[in-house]
Amino acid sequence: MIKKITFISDTHGRHEHLTSNAYNNILGSGDILVHCGDFTNKGKSYEINNFLNWFSNTDFDHKIFIAGNHDIGFEINKNILDKFKQKGVIYLFDNEVIIDGIKFYGSPWQPEFCNWAFNLPRGEKLAEKWSKIPNDTDILLTHGPAHGMLDWTLSGQLVGCEDLFYRIMEVRPKIHACGHIHCSYGQKHFDGIEFLNASVLNERYEYENEPIVVLFDSDTKQIDYP
Repeated sequence: MIKKITFISDTHGRHEHLTSNAYNNILGSGDILVHCGDFTNKGKSYEINNFLNWFSNTDFDHKIFIAGNHDIGFEINKNILDKFKQKGVIYLFDNEVIIDGIKFYGSPWQPEFCNWAFNLPRGEKLAEKWSKIPNDTDILLTHGPAHGMLDWTLSGQLVGCEDLFYRIMEVRPKIHACGHIHCSYGQKHFDGIEFLNASVLNERYEYENEPIVVLFDSDTKQIDYP
């Protein structure tokens, strides 16, 4: 069974651009829409509500998202999940969901960065989070990238998490999707795993990059691009 999965990330309150006439509704439609975090600027309640209203009305059968470092409201309000359930969307926070035989696992954590949300020091604490990723995960969603995988900054530094990379090599999901580092948008195939950085905004927070669309065969676990 072929499923059309669309990945986006780091919309920072500008998500409506993706479905606007000005951009020819570039988001389109499909089976599953995934957002890898940073859909707000500071995680304020009005930003969250604006995103939820938009996200829940996109033309997809299933909508999955995780939080990012800008989505502070998700870290300080532990009961916020109740609001999402009423919107018909799926919020993953160190947990999994199976849709049409495809197992998704989502986690918001990333190495410490300017004291934003969901930050942890590199090493033991982050490794403990990644140890929770199930071994049979098909599609892994994290906000931050793995080390060496679409994680380079404008200064040329590689800022992804080393322990996340090691865990991915153990679990070997078919896809690892992230965002966070806007200038590293794109796709990379490495050792049988498809790495995606789905940031749609550039470093100046201007809309620049298109959603990444994948055709996923839930029976064979094969991946193709339309």
